[in-house]
Amino acid sequence: MTMFPILAERRTQLAGRLSGGERQMCAVARAMMALPKLLMLDEPSLGLAPIMVDKVFDMVGALVKAKGLSVLLVEQNVGNALRMCGRGYVIEHGGILKTGRGEDLLRDPDIQRSYMGL
Repeated sequence: MTMFPILAERRTQLAGRLSGGERQMCAVARAMMALPKLLMLDEPSLGLAPIMVDKVFDMVGALVKAKGLSVLLVEQNVGNALRMCGRGYVIEHGGILKTGRGEDLLRDPDIQRSYMGL
């Protein structure tokens, strides 16, 4: 409840009645109760409103810093994913297209053009 105060307000609700972002927070909170060293997230921003996407990425970044947690993230929101990752892999059609530090991939013209619409 400390990590996700909004869930404290919703504690009497069934998880199925939470918003998409609140469900993601609930899922991460449930996973964190096991005190993992690695958190694996598959498309945590899928179907969320833009403001909730930012909150989910902020939440994951805060967990990495506060808990020393490693995160394996599969995400189509390339900009947010690369901004938060130490190492990134761009996969297309089942093969690794590019790999490198997140900040380097974020500046890569091919990545910007193909995946970020820049």
